Amino acid sequence: MSRRIYWGFIKDPIYGYVHITDLEKDIIDTRVVQRLRRLRQLAGAEYVYPGANHTRFEHSIGVMYLAGVLAENLPVELSEEDIQMVRIAGLLHDVGHGPFSHIYESLSIKYLEKTHEDLTRWIILESELADILSDAGYSPQKISKLATGDMREEGKLFLDQIISSAVDVDKMDFIIRDSYHTGAEYGYVDIFRLIYTMDVLNGNLSVDLTALSSLEAFILARIESFKSIYFHKVARAAQIMLLKAMELAKDEIPLVNFTNIDEYLSLDDYTVWTMLRKVKKSNELIQKLERRELLKAAYNRTFYVRDETVSSIFTNERVRNKIEEEIAEKAGVERENVIIDVPTLPSVPYRHSIEMEPMRIPVFYRTKEGNKIPVNLRDASQLIDALRGFMNIIRVYTWEQYREKVAKAAESIIGVPPYSARISY
Repeated sequence: MSRRIYWGFIKDPIYGYVHITDLEKDIIDTRVVQRLRRLRQLAGAEYVYPGANHTRFEHSIGVMYLAGVLAENLPVELSEEDIQMVRIAGLLHDVGHGPFSHIYESLSIKYLEKTHEDLTRWIILESELADILSDAGYSPQKISKLATGDMREEGKLFLDQIISSAVDVDKMDFIIRDSYHTGAEYGYVDIFRLIYTMDVLNGNLSVDLTALSSLEAFILARIESFKSIYFHKVARAAQIMLLKAMELAKDEIPLVNFTNIDEYLSLDDYTVWTMLRKVKKSNELIQKLERRELLKAAYNRTFYVRDETVSSIFTNERVRNKIEEEIAEKAGVERENVIIDVPTLPSVPYRHSIEMEPMRIPVFYRTKEGNKIPVNLRDASQLIDALRGFMNIIRVYTWEQYREKVAKAAESIIGVPPYSARISY
């Protein structure tokens, strides 16, 4: 394996000095990656946590770093080119995000039928990145797929799983980084214990049971971070208002009717906020955000889904719309003053963090002879088994003056889940 030559380093508050190669520097200095400096990681969370102004840029540097550490420490034979490719994929995994990150994704899915992963592949293939990668001897097509966990190269599925899986470096970085910048302190996880004990089992990235306590802490941190940061009721109020403002203004500014990559790359938190202030339909909401006059949660329930009707609220927009109409009518308020919010919406930051599917995480133990024996995680950890399922939260938002009326209407229409269906952490 040839020795890697580094150009220099970047000082990161989480990992210290992160070395970067010449190729990585060239990629970082593109317009595509520099734009990530103007996309906040957790738009809306700053209304709760004033320090939560970190961006997609530093997160991407962190994911690149962790992807390299994991690739280098897997006990499999990887070429220097494979390790560099994984690092580049980590660096580029979020370049498709739109203004205000996940908030924009609701618009892109609804009007363009594109996720941020779709847009990431498009940008890697069609922007200046393609030429830089090709000139360096890398396939833009391959890296565009690996950056979204979709390369699926035979015998190397674990490379995709480094970037996108139940325990990937993206989740590792955002849990630690978001906890650091919010000060919420739910994300202390010994991720390096996880990384240094990972292996490849039947072609898949697997966790050694010697790191079980770190894996349990990782899953608990996802739950706690979701409740306290990603689905915080005040942060979500701001996010809902931003989404509503963008939807109102979408016909007057190029949010979903851009015609090329340059137009899309011109959309960031700064430019779009300025445009939203100038559009009459969205101006009032932006003014409210600037004065911190936020929507209020009139109804809030957390429970496990055991009922088909309740389940449909989370998965079916038409059902939610119908219930919103009923609540508004019963409360005697205009329909647009009632909004149902659930964790499954694309605008929820890291909505997948709350999906408790730890049984998908391959784990193993090693015999004295060095053989790797697969283990059912459910059998290995009573804690993780107890956390299996899906934590569901239903909230109904309205403006302060309607709060009491909407609360009563929501209680009568949605009802209070039976005790057996509720969950308390």
